[in-house]
Order: sequence, then structure tokens, then C-alpha cells
Amino acid sequence: MTETTGSGHGPQPGRTLAELLRSWWEASARDGRDKPTQQSLAKRLGIDQTTLSRYLNPSHASNAPRRIVERLHEVLRAPAADLGRACALADAAAEAAPGRKRPTTARPSDTEPSAPTPDTGATEATASTTETPAPPRSRRPWIRLPAALPGLAITTLFLLVAGGLVWWAAPAPGDDDAKAATGATGTAKASDWPIISKRHVVWGARTVQLLLRAHTYTVKVDADYGPATAAAVTQFQTAHGLSPDGKVGPDTWRLLIIQVDSGTTETDAVTAVQYLLHRAGVPTDNTGTYTPSTMRSLKQFQSSHGLPATGVADEDTWRELVHAQGPSLHK
Repeated sequence: MTETTGSGHGPQPGRTLAELLRSWWEASARDGRDKPTQQSLAKRLGIDQTTLSRYLNPSHASNAPRRIVERLHEVLRAPAADLGRACALADAAAEAAPGRKRPTTARPSDTEPSAPTPDTGATEATASTTETPAPPRSRRPWIRLPAALPGLAITTLFLLVAGGLVWWAAPAPGDDDAKAATGATGTAKASDWPIISKRHVVWGARTVQLLLRAHTYTVKVDADYGPATAAAVTQFQTAHGLSPDGKVGPDTWRLLIIQVDSGTTETDAVTAVQYLLHRAGVPTDNTGTYTPSTMRSLKQFQSSHGLPATGVADEDTWRELVHAQGPSLHK
């Protein structure tokens, strides 16, 4: 499983690691076993549920350490081939963590004293045949700097000041992409819907499958956008007068989503909202029922993303939920 936006560890190994760990968790329901809840999984790992939720959230800055990665791989019975890559991602994420001290190379000017300026007066006094010693130098009440400050020191000082100004003015990594995708208000633009199609897995495929089921299409919710899911999408598009290409783009998203509020009885639609909220960093029980807890979580998400805190998952909220999931994954 690879990110569509990069190769290897990529520029954000922590995000890639979280996506991989979450895919293990999502795929753990197999061979007749139920997927463990985060609460039970956290207990087996010896950590609290909030910490585990952060490790499984690609949008959170916390990264799972190597020991947790190895334990998760064992408990969830993840593919053996994934362990080496997961450990490498954990090491890379730890190396890239803010505040990690790195050795610095001392500059010659910091460690080597400048050659002393020859005191010609003292030399001449020594060589003179006159026995009268040279008068002592007068002491100044201030610190006297060398006659000529080395050019290297001036250049270094200038570069440090200029570099600091550039760092202060530059946007944080990803700011430009975020502004381009969300606009000045910080919320997703009307056209900012991802395209989900064949071979997509994890959140994109699962969300589409849940919404198809909410529209009475019989599909398996396995987080794998295979031929059966593509065929159901094609049928949905034909029934709604859309181009039947089997891909879920902006036009299909707008017709596929269902408004979810306290009166919603369609469990698959509610489950989709709860699932996306949890992945977006707002811990939410996955019950399929719109509970007061679901309303609180939804209002919290809306407030933090510049939306009216209504507790109603309308089109703007659905779009923002999808936008908050990070890059789509594919096989």
C-alpha cells in the first residue's frame, strides 16, 4: 500500500505511518474475528485510548514509537511484509520530530583564536639601544575591539540575521497547499472533493461503500474499492443522470452524501459520519446511531473548522470531513 503523493518514506513519514497502522486496524476483522475497539486495543498495548487515537490519526502530530508499532503488528496480526516498512517509518518520524537535537559542526572562527596582532611598539623598544622602557599603554574605561573585525565574522552575522528573517516570514510546511485547497476561511472549497475510484482503500473506499448502502445498494463494506463497488457507483450515477464512469467525483459526492442529524435513522450514513469524525481526530463512538455524544463531536469538528456548530452533517460539513482525512491510499 503506498501513498499517492510520494514514494519511500515521503516528506511526512509520520502521516504515512499513521495511515499504515490504521489500515492494519481496519483490516483486522477477518477470519471470523471482530475488529477490536480502540479501548480494548489500547489496554493490550499498555497505553490510554487517547494516545492510541492520536497514533492512528494521520492529521495528528503524535507518532507511534517503534515498540508500539511492533506490538500493534503482533496484536493485529498484520502482514509480515509490512513490519520492516512500519519500523523504518517510525524511526524516520522520530528522527524528524521537532526539537530533536542534531550535532552541529563548529566553524573555524568559533574554535580557533585569531592570530595576535604584532605589537610593533614592543618590538622596536626591545631592539632599541635606549635603556629607557617604553611608557605603559593607557587603560580605557571601555572594552576595546580589535582594530579590524575579520570579514568572515561579519559575513556570518549577516547570514544568520537574514536567515532568521526568512524563516520567520516563510509559511509553515504545507501552508500553501492548505490555503490553495481551503481558501482564506480555512474550510474546503465547493470544488474540493477527492476522486475515489478502483483500487482505492481505507477511508475513501469505506465511506463510499457506507453511503451506497445508505442508498439501498448492496455492497460489502471492506474498505477496498473493487469491481463490485465500482459497478454499484455506476448504477447510482446512471440512476441520477450522471456520466457512469464508476468514479466518485464532486458531482457524485454531492448526490451520494445524506444529511445526518438527530432525526436520522439510516445507520450506514450515521456510521460514515462517526467514522470520518474519528479519523479527523475527534474521538467518536462507532454505533450507527446519532447519539448526544455524536452531536457534541460533530459540533466540535464544525467549530474547529470554521463551520456553524449546528450538529447537522450538511454538504459543507461532509466536504470538510472528507477534506480532513488526508491523502487517499490505493493498492
